Amino acid sequence: MNTGKDRRLHAPWMIFWVALIVRLAYITLAHTYRLKPYDHYFGFGWEMGRIGRALATGYGYADPFRGHTGPTAWVTPLYPLLMGGVFKLTGVFTPLSAWILLAIDSVFSALMVRTTWEIGARVFNTRVARWSGWLWALYPAAMQYAVRWIWEMTLSAFLLSWVYVLALRMCNIGGPPEEAATAASPRRWAIFGLLWGLIALSNASLLVFLPACGLWVLIGALRSGSRARQQAVGVVLASVLCLACIAPWTYRNWRVFHQFIPMRANFGAELYMGNGPGSVGLLMEYYHPFQDATQLRLYREMGEVAYAKMRGRMAEAIIKADPAHFAGVTLRRIYFFWAGVLHTSSDHRWEEYGRDLNFQFISIAGLLGLALALYRKIPGAWLFAWAFITLPFIYYFVTVAARFRHPLEPLITVLAVNLFQSAEKRRKPLTPAV
Repeated sequence: MNTGKDRRLHAPWMIFWVALIVRLAYITLAHTYRLKPYDHYFGFGWEMGRIGRALATGYGYADPFRGHTGPTAWVTPLYPLLMGGVFKLTGVFTPLSAWILLAIDSVFSALMVRTTWEIGARVFNTRVARWSGWLWALYPAAMQYAVRWIWEMTLSAFLLSWVYVLALRMCNIGGPPEEAATAASPRRWAIFGLLWGLIALSNASLLVFLPACGLWVLIGALRSGSRARQQAVGVVLASVLCLACIAPWTYRNWRVFHQFIPMRANFGAELYMGNGPGSVGLLMEYYHPFQDATQLRLYREMGEVAYAKMRGRMAEAIIKADPAHFAGVTLRRIYFFWAGVLHTSSDHRWEEYGRDLNFQFISIAGLLGLALALYRKIPGAWLFAWAFITLPFIYYFVTVAARFRHPLEPLITVLAVNLFQSAEKRRKPLTPAV
């Protein structure tokens, strides 16, 4: 059977259209595109929105906060460039721009029906794929970032979901045996490298999964009988294309800041906001330049790179002075990543409880589903395990938010569905002891 024509591996387009229509209808009817003008529309994309405004108004890739603060590498460029293009066409911070950006995110989210389906079909079976596809299409938690948040989460999750699919294809998981030796072709390695290059430009934190994913694919391809020389060519090709995607951005940073900044310049500032005085495991936004006028003044006077390095040194000193406290807040962040981040506001308390319960249930189902897949030695289970281990890793030590779990949620959906599909009826009725 030719996997390219194997219908069981591909979701019906009908589910995609249902997913897209539901998302667009929600955006339109719930008016999520009408963003509040508070603080000159800072909630319209936050730092990325401000950079998009600077791009559209002729200031270049700059000004992530209030006013004109100069060039920036605070966030990676893929989504801000998209925002800048939309602003150029339909106006800066207009309702139409918001609707278009949310609609684009909804297209990415709806297309993940296809990837979620194929992951389920390749690793498990068509029944798991069908339930996973429909859940992704209609479950509110799966679509929330596409219909409400103008940020990079949906784009990053979309790109990474195709990496999962491509990795399974390259190791011929769920494919015909006769294609095993040729599944990891140079063409697929090239696509692998391009996808990771785009992911780096969208959310560089996800690169922690790249080494494990690449090695898993390489080992799987060699075990399938593929020639070592062909795989070496593929790895080199993928590496060159990935670096070719990243190089223009890194070169721009070198020209602008006169320092080697491969992806982002804000790590030190984020490390301090997660581990500064009084840290409890949550992001202390009151230390952020967009909230604290003193920090914004320091940022403006010192420049972005010097400011972030200064804050990073302060964070390192605090961590070294009290490593036990750092270990404690790190454990709290691990808990928050999987159980949900606390909200300090007491408004809508029951709604918050429901949201947290839903978040925790999905995490538990996904983790139990992963454990079951590993126990049963399901092909592809270790790819999922490495994603679960590596993708949250950096957040454990810096800061956590519910949105950071989104790139894992296609896998969580499939694993949770398989967990419940694997439930079996008890064959013998329980008899009370006499």
